[in-house]
Amino acid sequence: MSRKTSLFWRKALPLVRYRPASALRAIFWYLTRRRVRASNIVRDSSRGLPLAYHYWLIAQQEEITRLADAAGTSAEQWPTITLVIHYSDDTPANLRRRSRRSVEQQLLKPNAIIETPIDDLASALRGVTGDYLFLLRAGDRLAESAIVRLARFLHARPVAVLYGDEDVPSTGDGLPTPWFKGEWNRELFLALDYLSSAVAIRTDLARRTEPILTQSGSPIDALLMAVTTSCDEDDVAHLPAILVHRHTDSSASNPHRAAAIVSALGAGVRCEKGPFDTVHVQWPLPQPFPLISIIVPTRDRAELLRTCIGSVDAHTDYRPFEWIVVDNESAEPETQDFLAELSLRSDVRVIRSAGAFNFSRLNNIGVAAAAGEYVLLLNNDTEAFSPEWLGEMMRYAARDDVGAVGAQLLYADGSLQHAGVVIGMGEAAGHAHRFLPAGDPGYFRLPHAAQEVSAVTAACLLVRKDRYMAVGGLDEEKFAVAYNDVDFCLRLKEAGWCNIYTPHAKLYHHESKSRGSDFSVANRERYMRELKNLQTRWGTRTFLDPLHSPHLDRYSETFQPGF
Repeated sequence: MSRKTSLFWRKALPLVRYRPASALRAIFWYLTRRRVRASNIVRDSSRGLPLAYHYWLIAQQEEITRLADAAGTSAEQWPTITLVIHYSDDTPANLRRRSRRSVEQQLLKPNAIIETPIDDLASALRGVTGDYLFLLRAGDRLAESAIVRLARFLHARPVAVLYGDEDVPSTGDGLPTPWFKGEWNRELFLALDYLSSAVAIRTDLARRTEPILTQSGSPIDALLMAVTTSCDEDDVAHLPAILVHRHTDSSASNPHRAAAIVSALGAGVRCEKGPFDTVHVQWPLPQPFPLISIIVPTRDRAELLRTCIGSVDAHTDYRPFEWIVVDNESAEPETQDFLAELSLRSDVRVIRSAGAFNFSRLNNIGVAAAAGEYVLLLNNDTEAFSPEWLGEMMRYAARDDVGAVGAQLLYADGSLQHAGVVIGMGEAAGHAHRFLPAGDPGYFRLPHAAQEVSAVTAACLLVRKDRYMAVGGLDEEKFAVAYNDVDFCLRLKEAGWCNIYTPHAKLYHHESKSRGSDFSVANRERYMRELKNLQTRWGTRTFLDPLHSPHLDRYSETFQPGF
C-alpha cells in the first residue's frame, strides 16, 4: 500500500463514526479511482469535527520523518536532555510504565531517565547529567518527536526554559484536545500553569533552586517560579509543537501554587483562588490612592450616560475619582437637562466639543483637562456592577512596567465581549474569546486569567496620564473611530510598556449603542479607511500575535485550531 493510499484510509475510516454517508461516498469515489474527489469529500466533511486534530497529527508524520533524518546526522552537536519522570505516592505503577514506553518510541533518546517521587525532586536534580532536563508527569506520554524537537531548537537557540504544546483527553468523544499555546507571558503564568506539563529547563539553572524545593509543598511550582523569575523575558521560549499527550487534565487544581507565587514575588503581593482554579494575583495598590480622571465621550442617549455614571458611583469601592464628560453636540432636551444636572456636581466637569464624531479627539480633549495622575477611558454604554473593578485595574496600572489595563467586559446576558485584543485576527484585530457563554471556562481557562495582551479596548482602559501623553494619545487623524485603541496600545508596547487584561475587573458593555455600526452605509467608507491605516502601520495582515498560536485559526475569536 502506497503512502498516499494509507493516508486516505487513515482519514476516511474514522469519519464513518461521525458522518457515515460522506465517508461512504468518499470511499466509493476512491475505489472508482476518483481519488482527488474522494480526498476533498473527506477534507470538507471533517471540518468542525474532533477528527480534524486526528488528521492534523497524521499530517505531521512528514515532518517527523524529516526530524528523524536530522537526528541521524546532526544529533551529536545538539544539547543532551535528561528525562525526569515524577510521580506521587499514590501513582499507579502502570502510569509510570506508560511514560517509560513513550520514551522507547522517541526518534532521539534522552541521555538518561530519572524517576523520582515529587517530594524528592531536589535530590533528583543532582543526578541529572544532560544539558537540560525535561519534566514529565507519570502517566503522560512524550510525543515521538519530542526530544528531537527540543534538542534541535535548543541547539539553534540555547534559552534557559523551553516549553511546548500538549493535548489533553476530551470528555465524551475520546479524542484529545490540543492546547496550542502562545509565546511566553509571565503574567499569564502567574495566573495559570501552562508550563509544567511540557517544559525543558537548563540543568545548571534548575540546580540553583534546590534549597527552596525542599521547603515547598509544591516543588514543581517552586522550581518553575524560581527559574522564570530569574530569567530575562527572551530567555523563556515557546516551541509550537505537541510535545506531550496528557493522561488527564491534572494541572487545574493545585492548592499549593498560590503559596509558591507569593514566595517568589515577595512582600506586598497577595494571592487568592480565581475562577476555574486559576490564581488571582493581587498586586499592591499605591498609597495614598491616586486620583483617577474618568473620561466619558457622549452624544445624546441620556439614558446610557445616566446608567454609566450612576452605576460607577454606586458600585465602585476605589476613591478618589473625578468625571470629565466630553459632550459632542448633544441636542436632545433630556440629555441637555442631565448634563446641566451633572455640571452642578463638584466631581464632574462637562466639556463641550463641536464637530463630527471623532472618538480619539474627544478622549484627547478629556485627558488634556484631567487633574488625575491616571485616566480611565470609559464608554458611555458601559455599566459597573462589581465594586472592586477599578481597584483591580489600578493594581496593574500602578506598576512601572505597565501601560494600558483593560477589564473583562460582558454583554447583558453575561457572555463575554472583551478579554483582550488579538492583533492579526481577521487580518486586523479581534476580541479574544468573544461570545463565550457565562460560566464557560473557555479555551484552557484563558479568558479567566490575567495576562499580558497586545491591546485592550478603549471602552474601559486605565493608564497613567503621563504615559498616555508620552505616546501622543489616540491618533485623531488615522483612527477617528475604529482601531484607535489598538494603535494606541501598540505604541505603548513600542515604547517599552506592556498592556494587561484582568478578568477580575468586570463591567457590562452595551456595545456601540451610541455610535452605531461601523458597517452601516454612513460609516463603511470611514471604517475601511481606518482598517487600511491599521494594516499599513502595523502589518496586521500577517501579524502573529504573541497571545495566539500559529496553529490557531486567524479568523476565529474563540481560539479554534486552524486545521
